Amino acid sequence: MVMASLFGLSAPIDIDIHFNGQEQRKQIEAKVDKDRREKYPLYFDGETVAGKINIRVRDNKKVEHNGIKVEFVGSIELFYDRGNHYEFRTIQQELAVPGELRNNTSFDFEFKNIEKQYESYHGINVKLRYFVRVTIQRRMADVVKEQDIWVHSYVMPPDGNNSIKMEVGIEDCLHIEFEYNKSRYHLKDVIVGKIYFLLVRIKVKHMELSIIRRETTGAPPNQYNESETITKFEIMDGAPVRGETIPIRLFLGGFELTPTFRDVNMKFSARYYLNLVLVDEENRRYFKQQEITIFRRQVDDEIVEPAQIHAV
Repeated sequence: MVMASLFGLSAPIDIDIHFNGQEQRKQIEAKVDKDRREKYPLYFDGETVAGKINIRVRDNKKVEHNGIKVEFVGSIELFYDRGNHYEFRTIQQELAVPGELRNNTSFDFEFKNIEKQYESYHGINVKLRYFVRVTIQRRMADVVKEQDIWVHSYVMPPDGNNSIKMEVGIEDCLHIEFEYNKSRYHLKDVIVGKIYFLLVRIKVKHMELSIIRRETTGAPPNQYNESETITKFEIMDGAPVRGETIPIRLFLGGFELTPTFRDVNMKFSARYYLNLVLVDEENRRYFKQQEITIFRRQVDDEIVEPAQIHAV
C-alpha cells in the first residue's frame, strides 16, 4: 500500500518492490485480520534480503523530491497503541539525492546477511513484522511503500526436557495424577500422556484436553491478556473408576501453532498451555493448566501433516 499525502494531494507516483527469487521462494500464508489471509515470502535469520524497486511516474509529470531511501525494518505493532510502532531493527540505504523524477526509474537494493532475531507473528493484539520500506521524501508529504516478508526462527530450547507429573484433586472427593512425556515440543511433535484416577467420589461426566495460546501485550497498567483455544477434544466420556488410566496421544502437526514467545523486546509474550478439564453431572468444571514450550526445528518447515488426535 502506498501511503500518500495529506488532504488528498497524492503524488503521481507508483512504487513496486520485488524481491530477488520471489517466485521460487516458499510462501507462508498468515492471517492479516479476522477475515483475510495473505502470503509472504519466507526468509531466515542471517539471510540476505535483496531486490529491485520500480518507480513509475504517471502521465509523464515532473515530481520533485528531497531524496529517496530504502529501509529494512523489524517492527512490533500493539493494537491498543496504534499510533506507536516499535522498530527494533532499522537499516537504511540512500537511493537518490534530492532532485526530480521525470521518467520511470529502478533501483537495486541489498541488505546483506541481515539479522532477524525474532520470528514473525500475527496475533490477537500484536503483530511482529519485517518489511522493506521505500520513502520518496517530498516537501508536502512523503510517498511511502512497504512490502512484508515472513521470518522463521530456529531457536532450540535449553538442554533438558523433563516429563511433567502433577497430582491434583479435591479433598476426599477426587484425586488424579497426570503425566506428560515432556515439557518442550517441536511444531510436528506428539504429546503423549496418561491420567490416573486415584480417588473418585464425584460423578464425572466427561473429561477434555485443550491447547490454549495466551497472548500478553504491554506492561502494567496497560497490559492486555487474550486466550485462544487452538484445539479441544474429549478424552473420556462416562464415569471413571479408581485405578483407571486414560492414555493421551495428541499430534501437533495439523494445528496452526507458533513457537513460544517470551517477553519479546519487552512488548509481548505468546505462551502455550495444556488445559485439562473434568465436568461432573452437575456441570461443575474442574481444571488444571500446565505450561509447555513449543519450538521450531528446521525440518518442521519441510513436513506437512494432517491433524490427528487419538485417545488410545
